[in-house]
Amino acid sequence: MSKRYNAIVKIVDRSKQYNIEEAVLLLKKTSTAKFDESVDIAIKVGIDLKKPEQQVRGTVSLPNGTGKAVRILVFAKGEKEKEARDAGADFIGAEDLMEKINGGWTDFDVTIATPDIMKEVGKLGKVLGPKGLMPNPKTGTVTFELAKAIKEIKAGRVEYKVDAGGVISVSLGKVSFSEQQIVDNIMTLMDVVVKSKPVGMKGEYLRAITISSSMGIGIKLDCHQFLKAEE
Repeated sequence: MSKRYNAIVKIVDRSKQYNIEEAVLLLKKTSTAKFDESVDIAIKVGIDLKKPEQQVRGTVSLPNGTGKAVRILVFAKGEKEKEARDAGADFIGAEDLMEKINGGWTDFDVTIATPDIMKEVGKLGKVLGPKGLMPNPKTGTVTFELAKAIKEIKAGRVEYKVDAGGVISVSLGKVSFSEQQIVDNIMTLMDVVVKSKPVGMKGEYLRAITISSSMGIGIKLDCHQFLKAEE
């Protein structure tokens, strides 16, 4: 282990579950890299992964954004292509972009498509799917309201979904954010995740929550503080 890691690991009690304010304070103290690290959260949920109706997925607009420049690709034609360009999309097109992506290019962060072109976009599933870049109506990325979608994503709208291990992983800010900005982003995300609990699900929903910076260590959060508000 490096000297930097050995120094920061002494600051955090790995067996303790912290309240959100304490955890964010520790996160900033243990973020000692020479660049502006991202703030990441991992939420373990107790859903039955074999039941499609228990999948947890959606989007949330973080009040303070993510601190990242998001590169948006839009599949559209005609007037919608102009709408996407005027709204600030980074890459706009149709067949030309599809051909480029089939060649292995995926240098973008979010994909949006108008419904009328999704049949062709669907053929890119093998390339975009594994990278989490496939447009989906459930996340608002298959829509004719391109300007609205682009504006929300640029402002800090992020997607959350459960992976194969039952964990929701989201990047929700930068260490340079104020403590309150990080707290607000976490609370906003957790409020939506708690409300996304599948109807009829039995047992413990929030199993574990950990926040960390890109180069930092995991800091456990007390799950109960997020459930109290819902109760």
